[in-house]
Amino acid sequence: MPNLLLTELRAEIEANVRRSLREDIGSGDITAQLIPESRLANATVITRDHAVICGTAWVDEVFHQLDARVAVHWQVQDGQQVTPNQALFHLEGPARALLSGERTALNFLQTLSAVATRCQHYANLVQGTGVKLLDTRKTLPGLRLAQKYAVTQGGCHNHRIGLFDAFLIKENHIAACGGIAAAVTAARGIAPGKPVEVEVESLEELQQALTAGADIIMLDELSLDDMRQAVAITAGRAKLEASGGINDSTLRGIAETGVDYISIGTLTKDVKAVDLSMRLSL
Repeated sequence: MPNLLLTELRAEIEANVRRSLREDIGSGDITAQLIPESRLANATVITRDHAVICGTAWVDEVFHQLDARVAVHWQVQDGQQVTPNQALFHLEGPARALLSGERTALNFLQTLSAVATRCQHYANLVQGTGVKLLDTRKTLPGLRLAQKYAVTQGGCHNHRIGLFDAFLIKENHIAACGGIAAAVTAARGIAPGKPVEVEVESLEELQQALTAGADIIMLDELSLDDMRQAVAITAGRAKLEASGGINDSTLRGIAETGVDYISIGTLTKDVKAVDLSMRLSL
């Protein structure tokens, strides 16, 4: 379960920004046309919240695509903690471009920073346990790789990227295949070498998954006692991932059962955007 690196995302960032600018500006920013085309300006973006910053490359790309004359001077970097009223970056360039790009740039920064901030919060809760916190596929459409990158900047880790890079055999798959053993056998034949994960809802199903040779076993809403038993039964023969019912009050106890991973949909699903503000000066 590797983490995404910024260097792997160049084409994705360009596509994210191009699509977002087209959505926002369309045939042209008619309000920006009130300003003389030759007018230059400066701007500073600050945060009004405590946060972990993420999304600097998306901001850079917004202004690069709008007008290559815009200079972006960062005071922070991805993964850095910031405090209210702290300056994040300064802009210099044509006033029209600064104003036209403001909302798109801040949308990326506030959203990805929100993910990184949430992830750091959860990572801090399990510090010292050795467990890895994983994201899920509960992401904003079109921004999966961006959000998964943000997860890494907050100290958490990536699960599979999509339906193509690993098997996750859940209850309905098991029923349709005729059982855990049959599902795992079919997976090995379809894509040898791809990780095979099986979701189980009991210790009996855990044993079936172990016998079938699953690489990873997801413990779906098992009790803490059952999780501890699962760790003992598995004894390192497969990686164990806890899932379901994860929140601030339950996370540490689950981590202390000895599971290898905990997957948490809320790392990306229902984060609160970081409050940012841009101040323009001529």
